[in-house]
Amino acid sequence: MSDFEKKIGYNFKNKSLLAEALTHSSHMSSKKRISNERLEFLGDSVLSLVTSKYLFEQLREIPEGQLTKQRAGIVCEASLFEFAQSIGLGEELLLGKGEENTGGRQRRSILADAFEALIAAIYLDGGITEAEKFVTAFMPKKEKLLSGKPLLKDYKTILQEIIQQNPEEKITYCIENESGEAHNKTFEASVRLNNQPIGRGRGRSKKEAEQAAACEAIKLMGYDEK
Repeated sequence: MSDFEKKIGYNFKNKSLLAEALTHSSHMSSKKRISNERLEFLGDSVLSLVTSKYLFEQLREIPEGQLTKQRAGIVCEASLFEFAQSIGLGEELLLGKGEENTGGRQRRSILADAFEALIAAIYLDGGITEAEKFVTAFMPKKEKLLSGKPLLKDYKTILQEIIQQNPEEKITYCIENESGEAHNKTFEASVRLNNQPIGRGRGRSKKEAEQAAACEAIKLMGYDEK
């Protein structure tokens, strides 16, 4: 059992599934091209199912609309990035030289996608019970879910508060690109200070992409975004 398997609490019977989950599309295998993109596709669905079940069981008096909002906060890219960081997933990834040299091991989108791929690999290797056990370990406790407080920090508000220290400064957000099918789009956003880009981010919604851009801007400006 590898150190990483000990860290995640699951021992793979089929080690090739773990290897596939940890291989980014930028990495070229010597024999054939392998990446975690297909596993990511499956892991997204497994994550949604497990999270939905968890919220359904924990919040029995909460209406459907609020459950949907809680789930969105858990399965968004920003949350998955934090989950991935907590298990040191970035250090385990196989990346191409380009991604390696440009900070791919800490790139939000890469880590979030790899986390979903890892979920799928566990599901395929050990079934839904093992996948549920793994995912549930990252779920917020019932008390936090019922507190009414946001599951993640509002980075746009934090950035605005920083910028307001200089009243003459102005920040704006711009959606630079969107890709994917209608039901599974990815958005890319930038945040601009006096029309100069200071941060970029990706997300499954425009709001999520803007939050990611604000988070990057905060970090690049030397503030602690945690």
